[in-house]
Amino acid sequence: MASKQGTVDYLVDQMAPAGAIAAKRMFGEYGLYCDGRFFAVVCDDQLYLKPTAAGREWIGAVVEAPPYPGASNWLLVDGERWDDGAWLSRLAGLTAAALPPPAPKKPKAPKAPKAPKV
Repeated sequence: MASKQGTVDYLVDQMAPAGAIAAKRMFGEYGLYCDGRFFAVVCDDQLYLKPTAAGREWIGAVVEAPPYPGASNWLLVDGERWDDGAWLSRLAGLTAAALPPPAPKKPKAPKAPKAPKV
């Protein structure tokens, strides 16, 4: 079951105080970014965050589960916590801050000119 756009929009709005939150469609689900750092996924309308010590400490009673078959365990955030925007945005900020910054993108090589048709 794919995640609903409304769920993703709600989570992005709730986490907005943490920084520049963006959602990108990935393999039928969504990846969440905070200030350019990939920190969470929304799969089957459930929120999973990358496991970090700061995230574990903030959540307290942690539930870990794989977001999709074959994945390693991530921190599963109970849907009942989503309505507390201050708590959720703090979790997003702490998690993103604990992750390394994204690697700089390599510049694309210029395209070779096309050969003229004869």
